[in-house]
Amino acid sequence: MNETIPEWAAALGRVPSGLFILTVRHQGQETGMLASWVMQAGFEPPAITVAVKKGRYVAQWLEQKAPFVLNIISEGQNRLVSHFARGFKPHEKPFENLKIHRTSQGVPVLEDCLGYLECQVLTHTDSPDHQIFVAQITGGNLLTPEGKPWVHVRKNGLQY
Repeated sequence: MNETIPEWAAALGRVPSGLFILTVRHQGQETGMLASWVMQAGFEPPAITVAVKKGRYVAQWLEQKAPFVLNIISEGQNRLVSHFARGFKPHEKPFENLKIHRTSQGVPVLEDCLGYLECQVLTHTDSPDHQIFVAQITGGNLLTPEGKPWVHVRKNGLQY
């Protein structure tokens, strides 16, 4: 069946977002995922939102308020994007052969990123196909001050 793409889909795709790698640790397990629907959500306390597709086990961990790190990637970090875009099963080891250090809560931080934010989930809500988490920023650092964050613009607002 050939579905017609609505005229507004191209305009929606032009709403810019960044590319990030969300790393999380929960009950001795850890993983990472590519995230693009992230934005600042508050000053006091400093907060961000991140959307995670429903059905991903990462969303279940975040529902249980697992701490996470939002790793801000630089333009051209294709190797990291490719590595995390494929996704990982719950018991896979996503950080093998990557330079990391850990937060005080044990969450992996990717050392080759532009910077990172340590986050703690405050609350979440549902959209039709994603869960939207609001998280307080509890720490972080800019690791490469001269880098530019990777900005992501899609051709079609109906798919990643």
